[in-house]
This record gives sequence, structure tokens and C-alpha cells, in this order.
Amino acid sequence: MLKNPASRYLPFPAVDLPDRQWPSRQLSQAPVWLSTDLRDGNQALFEPMNRERKLRLFHELVRIGFKEIEVGFPSASQTDYAIVRHLIDEGLIPADVTPMVITQLREDLIRATVDSVAGARRAIVHFYNAVAPAWREIVFGMQVPEIIAMVERHIALLRELTDAHPETEWVLQYSPETFCMAELEVSLAVCNAAIRAWDAGPARPMIINLPTTVEVSTANVFADQIEWMHRRLERREHIVLSVHPHNDRGTGVACAEQALLAGAQRVEGCLFGNGERSGNLDVVTLALNLYTQGIAPGLDFSDIAAVARIAEECTALPIHPRHPYVGDLVFTAFSGSHQDAIAKGFAAQRPDAPWRVPYLPIDPQDLGRTYDSIVRVNSQSGKGGIAFLLQRDHGVTMPRRMQVEFSAVVQRQADASEAELASEDLWELFESTYLAPRQHPWRYHSHHLFDSAKGQGIALEVVRTDGLRMQLHGEGSGPIDAVAAAIGQHLGVALRIDHYEERSLGQGAGATALAIVEAALPGVAGTRFGAGRHANIVTASILAVLHAAGRLVAAQPENRRVPTQA
Repeated sequence: MLKNPASRYLPFPAVDLPDRQWPSRQLSQAPVWLSTDLRDGNQALFEPMNRERKLRLFHELVRIGFKEIEVGFPSASQTDYAIVRHLIDEGLIPADVTPMVITQLREDLIRATVDSVAGARRAIVHFYNAVAPAWREIVFGMQVPEIIAMVERHIALLRELTDAHPETEWVLQYSPETFCMAELEVSLAVCNAAIRAWDAGPARPMIINLPTTVEVSTANVFADQIEWMHRRLERREHIVLSVHPHNDRGTGVACAEQALLAGAQRVEGCLFGNGERSGNLDVVTLALNLYTQGIAPGLDFSDIAAVARIAEECTALPIHPRHPYVGDLVFTAFSGSHQDAIAKGFAAQRPDAPWRVPYLPIDPQDLGRTYDSIVRVNSQSGKGGIAFLLQRDHGVTMPRRMQVEFSAVVQRQADASEAELASEDLWELFESTYLAPRQHPWRYHSHHLFDSAKGQGIALEVVRTDGLRMQLHGEGSGPIDAVAAAIGQHLGVALRIDHYEERSLGQGAGATALAIVEAALPGVAGTRFGAGRHANIVTASILAVLHAAGRLVAAQPENRRVPTQA
């Protein structure tokens, strides 16, 4: 074993381009998109798609808005050949969508390829061959002049075959496979030979497609390569410059973005990055990256979950839960600080204002996602996320100190269960903590209010834990003071009310009142909150005081607990 295994790998050389322009440019429009899900993506599957799944995915790609779709390798697969003919013969390709078919440089394969798309309104024939030194020397044993001659000879054949089908508008796409690993001078010579052989011009459209067949350099080097070629390609005004990034280094999207800055006009890739090894360019991520920069991508991902379901069903490949934009968890915050910032962002966000919610680079609703999963609660969650869920799903807005208190309750529950808590779990915990405390010395039965010298009197009947009823009496400036006095008189210590607020739960005739009370009791550290819910606000307030007092009594030290029974 080498002491330094990394020494086996040589860094890819930089491009001599001291006047490079792409770093100072900014993207302003979407590229031409080509989906290669049905070809490059399909050949990377453990079990390639059958006819039914391929056709289903084709129709979904059309619906999304792809105008160029690589439909297969018809000369190498009878299934692909039959599907391509079916699409053409049955008129299933919309007038504004162009199918592309790929072939190696072999006469019999080229003939079969042309036959597969003959009769289409417009078709792209994709030629490719490897040009990098390792392939020239190890795989094919060919010199550069031999490669150029091979390209010229087969393009001449393609011209002959396509001229026999004038009913179809023919476009040649030439890819110097392994471009990213080849000498730029070699790639340029081969591409220019292809351009001349096809006689690219206004009447003979052509695409030069430059792939990172295997990623071997940083994205900036690939951008330099693209700009170098962009400046030197012959008949540049008649050429659509395309890129086909793979993702071996995990930088396929970055390569595509920087290539567009460097002069590329078109990108090829797959939904969610499917493809050989680490995958192709993820066109969903690239398109939505553009969207977050205010650039309309021209692809419809307004129901991203539906697109994901179809892709998963057709390819049998699951989408990672942290996949950008579409993963089940990408719009989910468990962290307390994240939840608090998101909740505040939603509260401040105006419908007509630019999107500006912390931690969310895109509005989930623009992708057909709901806000249901944005904040989820586990042992790492904080008061902001918990408060957000209760307010959003149940209409409960807690005072800040109550948020702090309840977050500790939730934390203990999450730690004990070692599981995520759903919104319904939070509501049950809120109810059992504040609206109907589990450890409580009394349960409300009824009350009667009357005028008194202090302003308001109350006769409060409660049910003890042993099932017997007892009546408490008190007076105060209002119902809350009166019930606090009644409870304090029974306990023999003063019950202090530090905070009270009320609000409505729901709307219309079915709305109920929610009262929240913060109270303190001598001998108990800190305060406790209680809540009451009732159609009558006074009753809700009495319940809130009673529940807060019961929680305080339950929190007393055992040796200092005051009696709760007569």
C-alpha cells in the first residue's frame, strides 16, 4: 500500500485563459433543456424501463415542458426502436417537441437510427465518440487524424441518408465523448471537422454537445474549457453549444451553471440526477436554482411531488429525503433556532413582497408543497417551531414565557419517546398539560357569580380526586381575582395571578374562548401556566385559573404541600 495513495491521482491541468469572462457574468435566462431520462437515465437502471413505463415518462416529460427529449438508442435496442416508431407513427410527439436518438459511429447503426425517426417532423441524430487520450490509446488504439476521418466519413453517410427523407427536418448533434479529459486542441479539431462535414448553417442546424463524461476537475476548469471552445468553434453563430455534465465529483449542477456563464446555451440531464455512476446533471435542481434567482426556467415543477412520484415509479429509484427542492425533508426544520426563524419569517412575509423567509430559499407552495412539514418536532426542536405548529394547526398563540415552559414539556416527551412528535401529538400534550392537567387536585364542576363588596364574588364547586364535591368561596375585583381568592383561601396561601389573556379559537357560531393564565404560589419556584376553553369566556377564565393552581399544587415539594381537601 502506498504511504500516500493520493499521489496516484494527478490534478487536472488548468486552462490557459487569462482573460476569461465567465466569472463576471450573471445568468439572465434559462437554457434549452434536453431530457435524457429515456436514454442515458434508462441505461443506468438496474432494471431498464419497459415500454409502458418509458411511454409514461415520455408523456410526463412533455407535460413538464421539455422541447427536446432523447427517446432512446434505437439501433442498440429493439424495445427503443419500437417505442420511437410508435411515438412517430401514432402522432404522439407534439409539434413543438423534438425527439433525439443516439448512435455510435457505425454504418449499420446509423442506418437503423435514421430509419427509427424517419417521418418525424423534426429529429436530432446524436453522434458520439470518445476523444480523450486514455480512450484513444487504451480502448481504440487510434490517432487523432484517424478519429477525425472516422467522424467525417460517418457524417457524410448521415447526410446521404437524411437527404432521402426531406419530410423531416434533420439536426445533427455531435458529442466528443470524454471532452472534459481531452486536450482542447483535439476537441476543437474534431468538432470543427464535424461542423464542416455537416455543413452547419441556417438550413442545416447543428448542436455541439460537450460532456463531462466523467468529472475530473473543479467546475471552474470546466467553465474555462467551455469558454475556450465557445470562442474558437467555427460557424459559431449557427451552432447551439450544449453541455452534458455528469456528477462524479458531486458538482454536476455547478458545472452546468458555470458552463452557461461561459457560453453554453443548452443543457442535458435527467430528472433528479439519474444516470451512470453518480448520475447526470439534475435538471430539476438546475431549473429551480434559476427560479430562486428570478429566472423562469420554462419547465413546470409546480407540482413537484407528482413529478417525483412518476419518476420513482418509472425508474424504481427512490428520491433521497434530503434531495434539493423535492426531498420529503427539505422543507422541514427540526432545529429550534431554525423553527423560530421560519415562524417569524412567515409572520412577516407579505403576499406581494419578494420571498424572504429565513432558511427557505423558495416558497414551498410554488412547488405544490404545503407548509405541513416545514416545522416538525423532535428532541432538537425549540419553542419557536412548537408555537408555530400550535398556532397554525390549532389556533393557539402562546405567550412567550408559556412557549418556554411548554417547550420543556415537549422536550421531555420527545426524549422519552425517541421519536418525532406530530402536530396532533403536540395538541394532545398541550391539552393534558394546560386544559386538563393529568396531576390535578380538583376538577371543575360549576360556579356561581354574585356581586360583593369587593366587586365580584364566586361560589366555585369542584370535584376532588376522591370523587367528593366541595365548594370554594372568594371575592375580588372581577371573576379572575375572585376565583384566585377562593383557591388561595382554601389552600391557606395567596395565589398570585401574573398574566392573563384571552382569545377566540375558530370563527363564527362554533368559536370557543381560550383563556390563558400565569400564576404563582408561595413555596413553588417560578410560575405555572393554565388554560381554559369554553363557549363562555368567564368560564374559560375560571378553568384557566383552576388549572394553573392545580399545576402549582402538584409542583409543591412533598414536605411543604398544602392540603387540597376540606
